[in-house]
Amino acid sequence: MAELDSSGGGGKKKGGKVRSKKQNARVDMTPMVDLMFLLITFFMLTTTLAKPQAMDLAMPDKDEKNDDKFEVADTRTMTVLLGDKNRLEWYMGSIEEPKNPTVDNYGKNGIRKAILEKIKDVKAATGKGLIVLIKASDKSTYKNLVDILDEMKITNVGVNGGTYAIVDITEPELDLLKRDGVY
Repeated sequence: MAELDSSGGGGKKKGGKVRSKKQNARVDMTPMVDLMFLLITFFMLTTTLAKPQAMDLAMPDKDEKNDDKFEVADTRTMTVLLGDKNRLEWYMGSIEEPKNPTVDNYGKNGIRKAILEKIKDVKAATGKGLIVLIKASDKSTYKNLVDILDEMKITNVGVNGGTYAIVDITEPELDLLKRDGVY
């Protein structure tokens, strides 16, 4: 049992006068400790712990043979090529006639700024959303893929008719990366 002793000491003083002994004031701390443990237990059980964050990603089945090609206008298509050393290259249109291939990096002053500008440009020109094709090279890392998916989520590419997809990289695109020193 926990106790708090706050006795004054009482007894005789030097002058010979007898003083009455003061009573011990005892405070029993056991109920307070019990209450504290009950409160700690209550708050531990009722609080929500940090939930893991995951991004939904729909991927096609590998078993299905889908030879249907989905044609989209080159003016709406932005291709992002993930390269080496946390760098990427993006261009508008098709690989046969890429418009202004640009080597860039990740973040708000890099690819995010370019995506936001292209969303506005495509919306103004066609009235439809931007389509982003993400193509990872064998020199890119898993972190690079997660970073570009985060950029898609931050810039809301999938809103208002826009979309993004992860696609296999082709040999001409690898040649473009090599030419610009990103591979």
